[in-house]
Amino acid sequence: MSQFNNVTVPKKANIYFDGKVVSHTVLFPDGSKKTLGVMQAGEYEFSTGAAENMEILSGELEWQMKGDGAWTKVVGGEAFDVPANSVFLMKVAVVTDYCCSFLA
Repeated sequence: MSQFNNVTVPKKANIYFDGKVVSHTVLFPDGSKKTLGVMQAGEYEFSTGAAENMEILSGELEWQMKGDGAWTKVVGGEAFDVPANSVFLMKVAVVTDYCCSFLA
């Protein structure tokens, strides 16, 4: 899907890591939520209360669950899932565009 229709987008951006990661929230009529964002090259640690699906639209990164030894590479067109109530790490190689879906 290349666009979302009939959604609400709050004007305020979500800004993390001194502006190196920026996203906007997209709210759907059914109550679901996604964020669309861009990450600059760098290393990041995120925590999440809800399960997430991270779809990489362009760019590339490596990710792992905190404490896990293995890194998994993900490139544009691929996605990965993060379980609820977890912490995950990302090493972003180049500017990366993403869509994060919060799963019920």
